[in-house]
Amino acid sequence: MRKAVVMDPIRILVVDDHTLFRQGLLAILGPFESIEVVGEAANGYDALAKAQELMPDVILMDIRMPSCGGLEATKMIKRVMPYINIIMLTVSEKDEDLFASVKDGAKGYLLKSVSADELVKAIEHVVMGEAVVSPLMAVKLLDEFAVIAKREPQQTKITGAALTDREQEVLRLLSQGKTNKEIAETLVIAENTVKTHLRNILEKLHLHNRIQAVAYALQELWPSRDE
Repeated sequence: MRKAVVMDPIRILVVDDHTLFRQGLLAILGPFESIEVVGEAANGYDALAKAQELMPDVILMDIRMPSCGGLEATKMIKRVMPYINIIMLTVSEKDEDLFASVKDGAKGYLLKSVSADELVKAIEHVVMGEAVVSPLMAVKLLDEFAVIAKREPQQTKITGAALTDREQEVLRLLSQGKTNKEIAETLVIAENTVKTHLRNILEKLHLHNRIQAVAYALQELWPSRDE
């Protein structure tokens, strides 16, 4: 008789300068068996120390905090622990915060208006190697890169020539919003093979995460041709 595989809960570090919000998140996430909040931090410096001590799988990071904000904290943490997944959880709808978060290596950008179920699903997706962005911010992200693509249609940067045909296929499907599983089904390959291709794509193009890969594809390889 085959034994059921028991998955360890996803370890979460909550970083926010508002005690009441942190306590609220603990209360909201508590009933979910797939999630375990292992620590809290009130600013970026504290977040770095707690991350090194607790080794969480995911950090829920606020942007606006005293002493050291979420953007600077993300850069510091990714510099020493690049494998940790960071989701910005914020009230900020500013384009510059979204783009800075992506640039600094965050794997997600969610507004604090997100529901508990949506937050847990986002955490699970990020742990599986995917990226998550609130719908409103995703529209801003795509709109901005569409503008860049039209403004600099012929500017030569990194080209996709270094990518193999299969890697370009994977990147094209990724830019269409498909998950690893959907890409694997489309190309009739294993999901682990898709993950390997994605790692190679990020390394070759000097990118940090899936969001940057999508932005690169939309800007450099397949920009909109509409005038």
